Amino acid sequence: MRPALLDPLFAPVTALDGVGRKVGELLAQVVPADTTGRPVRIADLLFVLPHAVIDRRRRSEVASAPEGAIVTLELIVGRHQPAPRGRASVPYRVFAFDETGEIALTFFHAHREWLEKALPVGEKVVVSGRMEWFNGRPSMVHPDHVVPAAQAEALPLVEPVYPLTAGLSGKVLRRVIGQALERVPNLPEWLDGELLRRQTFPSFRDALGRLHRPPDPVAALPEGAAWRRLAYDELLAGQLALALVRAKTRRLSGRPLTGNGAIEARILAALPYSLTDAQKHAIEEIHADLAKPGRMLRLLQGDVGSGKTVVALLAMARAAEAGGQSALMAPTEILARQHMATIAPLAERAGLKAALLTGRLKGRERAAVLAEIADGTVDIVIGTHALFQETVAFRDLVLTVVDEQHRFGVHQRLALSGKGAAPDMLVMTATPIPRTLVLTAFGDMDVSRLTEKPAGRRPIRTVTMPTERLDELIDRLEEAIAEGRKVYWICPLVEESGTAGLMSAEERAKMLRQHFGKKVGLVHGRLAGPGKDAAMQSFKDGQTRILVATTVVEVGVDVPDATIMVIEHAERFGLAQLHQLRGRVGRGDRESSCVLLYKSPLSDTAKRRLSVMRETEDGFVIAEEDLKLRGEGELLGTRQSGAPGFLVARMEHHFDLLETARDDARLVLHTDPELESARGAALRHLLYLFGRDEAIRLLRSG
Repeated sequence: MRPALLDPLFAPVTALDGVGRKVGELLAQVVPADTTGRPVRIADLLFVLPHAVIDRRRRSEVASAPEGAIVTLELIVGRHQPAPRGRASVPYRVFAFDETGEIALTFFHAHREWLEKALPVGEKVVVSGRMEWFNGRPSMVHPDHVVPAAQAEALPLVEPVYPLTAGLSGKVLRRVIGQALERVPNLPEWLDGELLRRQTFPSFRDALGRLHRPPDPVAALPEGAAWRRLAYDELLAGQLALALVRAKTRRLSGRPLTGNGAIEARILAALPYSLTDAQKHAIEEIHADLAKPGRMLRLLQGDVGSGKTVVALLAMARAAEAGGQSALMAPTEILARQHMATIAPLAERAGLKAALLTGRLKGRERAAVLAEIADGTVDIVIGTHALFQETVAFRDLVLTVVDEQHRFGVHQRLALSGKGAAPDMLVMTATPIPRTLVLTAFGDMDVSRLTEKPAGRRPIRTVTMPTERLDELIDRLEEAIAEGRKVYWICPLVEESGTAGLMSAEERAKMLRQHFGKKVGLVHGRLAGPGKDAAMQSFKDGQTRILVATTVVEVGVDVPDATIMVIEHAERFGLAQLHQLRGRVGRGDRESSCVLLYKSPLSDTAKRRLSVMRETEDGFVIAEEDLKLRGEGELLGTRQSGAPGFLVARMEHHFDLLETARDDARLVLHTDPELESARGAALRHLLYLFGRDEAIRLLRSG
């Protein structure tokens, strides 16, 4: 199905001259595409973009050449001074001059024959490299380029600088990328003519040429027309793929879900608090979506503790009023059980039956739950990805709620949707995502935001503390525990590893037990399910007062009387994760605090991160800062989790193109849903080039 025109670009890099298996493996480390499980292709090399350029257009004279600058000199070779015999550590020097003075061209471990051939005495040459002055005398160590004056035009005047890896030289990478460029065919133009004119975009092929062989330094900047053209192409490919998924899910037309509000009213009456305005608004938007015959695809964004679960429950109540079932899918067993504990009692008060289905449920118990899901006795099913399994059959699934969306890919969303006759979908995330990323990762969804915290939530006091003051912290914890408080203590590792100087959860628990004895519990990802549950339960019940944990408590664990959060090696965590962890406290009516323990010295990024945490509790402010500090690729976890790790686009430079790309993609699919027009056929090339061919398979599957 791939257009034949692209075949030269989809050949493995080993098809290029001078690229064997070893160089191929090195190239895999510098290409930005995720090449897991496949060889590096020639097309991947096109997107290894320069992070800087060297400007060799500055023609200088020896006497006026500035220290440390890269300069190009026209010289006459005066004499050679080889290293004395047997003294390999002494460099080989070639002295050359112009009208203003003499310079020493210095070479270590040099081959005499090569130097005599490249720099013959009496000949005029052009050399380019970094200028250095030693004791008032000019020198150039290992010039980057040496050519006879007659061949000066062969010198690359503006030279791209690429990211490298050990064993791969810039020269080899430039040569290989040059070969890849030669293979780029004249592709049909997939962009709208008016947009090309307005943005002054070059063609795809010309844009690549300008970046890899820049005519001047400005041509290779991310703000330049060439880079912006390729960034737009990538954003358009992404938006088109998301729009195709949306079209596929919408094509399975849903059914209107309406009700009389009776079940909802019973849930609202059972709540110990009233809803915030933001929750009310989100529920109105969801109800409006559910009432339409088309399928709902809505993202519910809410900071930690903003009350997303209640909004989801009220949506599920509407589904029950319409006579259907709902499924809520969580990324971890702990979180699924947490949702069950919150939802089941409220559902019961409203006359609904909720059931939990996780991988841990076995035998008769599992069979009984599956039977009740199949015959419709169960109204709400809460579970992990065990809900995807083929053995799970619903009587009438009309609504799916997915928690922490970014942990599930597009395919899993489609798999769960396949369980019913096109169920509506509500996706929840506690990772506050900046607007730019909502568009890139969730361009196929409408968005509701919960911007307020429920009444009664108290602010969390955040302090930073170096690990040298650990004893002081432990003294303060002794006082806090004597007052009846509970403490989370988070460590980055489960057990000791080779990672230099990082405290593991097991070691820290051992050390704290010397002070606090049996009051210290331990929970981490390697514990079997029942062990985790037991550790959490004894912390909830107050048998343990300090829970040492890895980030398994990050998502959704609810212990309202835990009021102190200690995060060890806070400098090692991203902002979004620090914010999530901090949100585990401050859930009751007592004042809460968060201690960020760090190990000196701190990098500038770590300092900024910790100060942002001290300054604000607003998840959306934190998310925007995280985007600035870490870049969009990492913000939602790794690339494998469906995060938008871009090859070309850089959000800080190109976010203005994103909405245009989204609108363009929507318009294309509105006028040409099967991509069959001339532009549609051209866009298929684009989808393949940016690794979005799954979207084309969706077209084929109808």
